[in-house]
Amino acid sequence: MNVKYVTSPPGRADFLNPHQDYKGLPVVPVALSLRAYTYATPTGGDEFVIRAPDLEEYGEPSLDTFKIGRNEMLQRGFFGNYFRAVVNVIVKQGFGHRLRGLDVTVRSEIPIGSGLSSSAAIEVAFTCLLNHAFKLGYTRKDMAEVAYTAENVEARIPCGRLDQYGVSFGGVIKLNCRPPYNVEALPFKDLTFAVVDSGVRHSTADIHPRRQDEIERGLRALMENEELPDELKGKLGYRYYEPLWEEIDEEEIRPFLSTLDREAKNRILFTLRMQRLTELALKVLRLEDIKKDDAISLLGVEAWRRVEGLPERERMYNILGEVMNRQHALLRDLYDVSLPIIEDICKAAVEAGAYGAKISGAGMGGSVIALVRDAEAGRKVVEECLAVGAKKGWISRVGEGVRVEKPE
Repeated sequence: MNVKYVTSPPGRADFLNPHQDYKGLPVVPVALSLRAYTYATPTGGDEFVIRAPDLEEYGEPSLDTFKIGRNEMLQRGFFGNYFRAVVNVIVKQGFGHRLRGLDVTVRSEIPIGSGLSSSAAIEVAFTCLLNHAFKLGYTRKDMAEVAYTAENVEARIPCGRLDQYGVSFGGVIKLNCRPPYNVEALPFKDLTFAVVDSGVRHSTADIHPRRQDEIERGLRALMENEELPDELKGKLGYRYYEPLWEEIDEEEIRPFLSTLDREAKNRILFTLRMQRLTELALKVLRLEDIKKDDAISLLGVEAWRRVEGLPERERMYNILGEVMNRQHALLRDLYDVSLPIIEDICKAAVEAGAYGAKISGAGMGGSVIALVRDAEAGRKVVEECLAVGAKKGWISRVGEGVRVEKPE
């Protein structure tokens, strides 16, 4: 078969502020060197044939065929829905008349259900493929929005924009998750990660709605509390995405959290504390000076003493690692999305010399990312993580965004 078009997106690690994009807070994804590939051959027909031979090893369907136009979604979890959803979005945007039949094969280095954006990668890859083949004129942001709308609206999977933007833009970015969804490319990209797959598959669709419901339960109780000051009430709301979370100080809301149930209270504390830690890490990634008082207020005196005398670059890595460790603890203790195997992997990574380690993705399985000094240090971390039960591991530098490749 004469392949004419090839596109490839990176995998994406949930570097900083996970579970915050759907609340309108900024998130910091990092693109990995693991990539997916779509290979397409024009057929001259009026349908798409999608082949995903990698799925055969999981015993899952690996072939889908559908017409150019608006197509129904099939059973939940079917891989073809992602491709159907992308076409639906493009057709609704008025570009359906430009599309022509393609025979598409998908190959991926990104493990499925591992918290590394395997689904967003194929959505963005297919969007980029159609954009390139049929000259749709999409920018990187446009492709991210098409892929997000495909998954969230068409396939009805409750995701935020983190994955699609991280895959489309690549590098290390700060994604502002309120309209107009601006992207800031962060300059500090001299980062190496050990990426470790726990082997436990997870589903975003099973996690996000529950946490969103728990947050809203707490918000309703707060908004109905007659003692809550009007100024604070003005920063809140009834839906999980309504509060101005970044403007709320934990001290001002703390007296009123005691009236909430455990889950609601913890989800709100999680949201506030994750955001503050991310703000500190963003200063590092922007190559800004870190003020001693800011670091102490978030990381504590002992953590600052460990890093203040280090050379600048080493201090930056240590602060980022400490933030990762703190954010993982919040994911475990206040968001309840960790598992014993995840804890074993994180512990093994840090004990093997990683600066920090945390869940990547929604949690309840998936992968752990660990910040390491270099590839040699990363290999040691992966080895120790495999020894405690992890299934696979990779060393990754910061990857490029989705791109058009030359056919072989």
